[in-house]
Amino acid sequence: MPKPLIIGSRGSDLALWQANYVQALLNQANIASEIRIIQTKGDQIQHLSLDKLEGKGFFTKELEDALLRKEIDIAVHSHKDLETTPPEGLIVAAVSERADARELLLIRPECKDETQPMQLKKEAVVGTSSARRKSQVLSHRSDVHLKDIRGNVPTRVQKLRDGQFDAILPAKAGVDRLNLSLDGLHVVVLDHQEFVPAPAQGALAIQCREDDKETLAMVQHLHHAETAAAIHIERTILNRMKGGCHLPLGVHAEAAAEGWKIEVAFAQSWDAPTRRWTERVSDADQAIEDILTQLMSA
Repeated sequence: MPKPLIIGSRGSDLALWQANYVQALLNQANIASEIRIIQTKGDQIQHLSLDKLEGKGFFTKELEDALLRKEIDIAVHSHKDLETTPPEGLIVAAVSERADARELLLIRPECKDETQPMQLKKEAVVGTSSARRKSQVLSHRSDVHLKDIRGNVPTRVQKLRDGQFDAILPAKAGVDRLNLSLDGLHVVVLDHQEFVPAPAQGALAIQCREDDKETLAMVQHLHHAETAAAIHIERTILNRMKGGCHLPLGVHAEAAAEGWKIEVAFAQSWDAPTRRWTERVSDADQAIEDILTQLMSA
């Protein structure tokens, strides 16, 4: 009997959901696997916002190192966490079908005001550590107060319930995957055009060693080509802008009737003015170049 694939994962509830999801798909193909938890720098350092952490790959480097040391066979990542230039010897072997990529605005009921943009009361305290989310919140509501928040999704929701914030901004995919109860909170689903997600938000990346042809063949059936094509557009733009989580850039591409509809939001810094626009194009490569030209001149 062949030995089971070793799946590397972070230890958060959401990361383990993702690893178990991949494991279930492997099981359907009669491929045995085991999950191994690996702690990352982003998990260890909880007192700093992401834009204050030094280096790159805060939630991925330790998993990638374990792959290169052959301690695990595949690593499951939130695709948006991966560096756009992979370490030598590693490859994204498969991209999952994308879940809902939109953002949620979760508001304590006493802090909602449906007469205001984003249904949020004036001078509200909004918790987020993302430069992209900060810049887009301020583009809609310059009066709000931004406050850094860290922790996994359930922890952030509990901090909101405890009154540390008036509102927070998690990704809808994470809340949906964990089936978190939002009872008692006011939930606003933010449209792609109104609030542009991070490149690759909502998709999983299954990463392995480039020379491990056997594992590559095993996970190919997990690959969702349409999601991968959309993410290619988003992450190519991010890569060419030399961006990571420090860059206030949102890009979301989806297949349209005659090509692609691409939403873009960009600011030079989280507290600088945000530009937001939509591209409707037939050719993805030309769209990338056109968007980059506009970003470079922003």
